[in-house]
Amino acid sequence: MLTLRLTPYTSLRWAWNGTAYTTDDHASEIRPYQHPLVEQLAISDTHRTMLIVRERAADRPICAPQVRAVTPAEYDQATDAARRWPLDYVMIETRPHHPVRITAGAPRTTPLYLAHSDGVLHGSWEMADLRSFATALSPKETARLLIYRPRYGAETLFTGIHRLTERAVATFGGALDLHYPEPALHIRPRALAEDGGVLAAFTEAIDNAFDRRPFRPDTTAFHLTGGFDSGTIATWAAHRWPGQLSTGALLVIGAGRKQQLRRRKQLRDDLPFGERDFLVDCQHYPPLHPNCARVRGDVISPYEEPLHYPFAQLTAQLVSNGARALVTGLGGDEMVALSAEESDAVALANAHITEKLPWLGGRARAALEFSEDAIAPPAVVNSMTLLSLETTAPPLLRVGVWPLHPFTDPDMIRLGEELPMHWREFKSLQRRQLASLGLSEDVTNPVERESFVWLVEHSLKTYGVPLMRGMLAQGSPLFDAGLVDPDGLAGTLDELGRQPYDEEYHAKLLQVIDLHLAAQAFLS
Repeated sequence: MLTLRLTPYTSLRWAWNGTAYTTDDHASEIRPYQHPLVEQLAISDTHRTMLIVRERAADRPICAPQVRAVTPAEYDQATDAARRWPLDYVMIETRPHHPVRITAGAPRTTPLYLAHSDGVLHGSWEMADLRSFATALSPKETARLLIYRPRYGAETLFTGIHRLTERAVATFGGALDLHYPEPALHIRPRALAEDGGVLAAFTEAIDNAFDRRPFRPDTTAFHLTGGFDSGTIATWAAHRWPGQLSTGALLVIGAGRKQQLRRRKQLRDDLPFGERDFLVDCQHYPPLHPNCARVRGDVISPYEEPLHYPFAQLTAQLVSNGARALVTGLGGDEMVALSAEESDAVALANAHITEKLPWLGGRARAALEFSEDAIAPPAVVNSMTLLSLETTAPPLLRVGVWPLHPFTDPDMIRLGEELPMHWREFKSLQRRQLASLGLSEDVTNPVERESFVWLVEHSLKTYGVPLMRGMLAQGSPLFDAGLVDPDGLAGTLDELGRQPYDEEYHAKLLQVIDLHLAAQAFLS
């Protein structure tokens, strides 16, 4: 939600110039992301200055951005209150002759990447802004991503670029220190009274998530994929704001395509959505297509949306029709996830490690021994959800759209933690909510699998294999660093044309391509 350039120990007299905070010597600058759902404010007691960029909260007047003079006691009260802000925020504290401090809020709607050189700290939500600071590939992070076992922490794919994680504090006085917070405390499921009113609590939590912000239905679009998570959020919102909501989705290919069309039609026909619906057919916009920004060589973060090309098409359509915010169902999986203690299948899945991929290089295999080192402690929002939010935010922010994720709201998280297993298993909560709206079995218990698995297979075989053949012919930073074995990759490509496609095994080649394209773009 901001970009920054901070030079500690220089003049720290800040002023607002209409678009950014700058110091009088121009050595430091903080530029907030301009959006109706974002605000900025600053205070100073002459010795200390605090500057905040944050999501706006409802029922509160928008803050004036000018630097306001306060007493030391008022400053202390304000900083304490700022850390309790319920939505996403980034707080910067400066003080003469001291390092600067940056603190992140718990619900990280947007990422903040940091890098430094020559005594200056740089930061941005857009990793491409820090391209010049990327020095090499991190073996540990590359290995995690290659085996599809990401971990939330300060480390990124590139040495020289760091992630400020939720509730973490970055201190910079020439060297960068990233300090993780204490682990977030979570609660366990509990027994419910017979009249526990789970669905009422669920819809109340959805309402609370919307009511925390100055929500405008006329400029907000909703993901309506046909899935349970986006479906429960969007249908309840349509019930609350009848006739006002635009929707959009990516249309899958494969076995579930006709079912997705049918289910989405019923959702829109039976609930009072607005007239506008934007459906991007992935058949015409598959990942890895030559027109995809990633494939063209644009500097795209390796953490961004894997389905970058079709997602960009959908976003462009929503923006052209006036959308300034997009509501997703991200976090719904984690809200009702079973623990390893509750499910043998989850325990086995957690224990299953795909380290024997033939294209995994020797350096990556060695790094996997340390793959759990230096990761962030348990977060307020599930760490896998936070990584998912990081994939979604940058492509939206680039076109002026703010992401909203109701399942990351604290009320929603608390409800999910309290629910007994039978309300969470097989997404029973979401299914029952949709059924309560009178929707049919086709919506609440679909037979076919609606998945991008067939799209990934098509894209890999059509566009991915030539891209990987090009890697083998022309080289790759992944080969040079010993993180991908070219012989193992070549053997896999030869087998891909002769053997049946294995979803779990072959789909991981998509990450090889994305990491290769990112490494080329950032390190060349």
